[in-house]
Amino acid sequence: MARESPHTSQVSARWEFAGCVLMRNLTTSAVILLGMAAALAAQTQPPAPSQSQPPAAISQAPPPPTQPHPSAPAEYNCEPVNPDATPEARALLKTLCAVSGKGILSGQHNYPNQRDLDTERVHAITGRYPAIWGSDFGFTGDEDKDSILHRDLMIAEAKKQAAAGSIIYLCWHMLRPTEDEPGEPGVSWRNSVQARLTDDQWAELITPDTPLHKRWEKYMDTAAGYLQQLQEAHIPVLWRPMHENNGGFFWWGGRPGMGGTAQLYREVYARMVYVHHLNNLLWVWNQNGPAPVGEFFNYFPGRQYVDVVSYDNYRELGDTYYYQMLALAQGKPIALGEVGAPPSAEVLEAQPRWTWFMVWAGMVNDAILPAYNTPYVLKRGDPIRGTQPPQ
Repeated sequence: MARESPHTSQVSARWEFAGCVLMRNLTTSAVILLGMAAALAAQTQPPAPSQSQPPAAISQAPPPPTQPHPSAPAEYNCEPVNPDATPEARALLKTLCAVSGKGILSGQHNYPNQRDLDTERVHAITGRYPAIWGSDFGFTGDEDKDSILHRDLMIAEAKKQAAAGSIIYLCWHMLRPTEDEPGEPGVSWRNSVQARLTDDQWAELITPDTPLHKRWEKYMDTAAGYLQQLQEAHIPVLWRPMHENNGGFFWWGGRPGMGGTAQLYREVYARMVYVHHLNNLLWVWNQNGPAPVGEFFNYFPGRQYVDVVSYDNYRELGDTYYYQMLALAQGKPIALGEVGAPPSAEVLEAQPRWTWFMVWAGMVNDAILPAYNTPYVLKRGDPIRGTQPPQ
């Protein structure tokens, strides 16, 4: 067998590389096209128009579409999905749109009963505060880190952070509506938050006026009372309800299709917007990975319920998820809802449209320093820069 010359080997290698690049571009395009088609198919009728009184079927979110071929959405104009959004919420969304591609907002989650512990750790390590302060409504009792007993102090901390210039970001690891608050520390995480509802219970949950639906409404009403305090203080909130909802590890998640998790998300929207008139919320829809290509689209509630499309990642941040988020967002901001560490400079260069990252509580260490030392990562008080992603 004749020996291949070095020149022949180099040419062959170049063609192999070119082929890989071509296949990757084709794959990326296919993912984007799949995402846009699925996102369009997932559209539902728009929320009821703004009015002083709640619509008649107030506890039930708008029904699925009746037309098999919905029209393409109009070009995104960076306006909130809630037509009655407060000026502060509108301004916050404009900020997110302005950040996209020019920088990424730093964020830090704090357990509800620890208020600002991790945010202060960030400051101790970097000398700067993150741009976003995050917390949770909690689910346990006593003085556990996730305790609900001091929600008033958590809201007071949110007001303090907002006054200092932080963006406020809230989620909720809530108990199943079959149980009463507070949960038991060390027990209720597995036995309630991560437990399941039966199919019959789920059907009851999303059916208005049933006993289980009414219990769930009381949960929502509890959170709404605290969110109302922030609205009265003119504080907008990045609100991430039913997060990681493609995952079957939370009771609300892992139910694809229009009558599943997406329907419950729409029910949250209807309750908060139409009943409680919480107009200070920007609606952050959230997924978790790793996940099969295309899975996220099975949980999308419709563009008219989503201001920001976000993704939680505790592993290598592959570009597959980035392109899926872009396909679903169709111009709306995308974000990293939870991470174990800030994305690297290499990731930000390849994926420049992420608008924020949120490091989870208890995971702050010196690994955050490279991110906080680059001007592309925006800290509290930083102006939005027209810089390129870090090289």
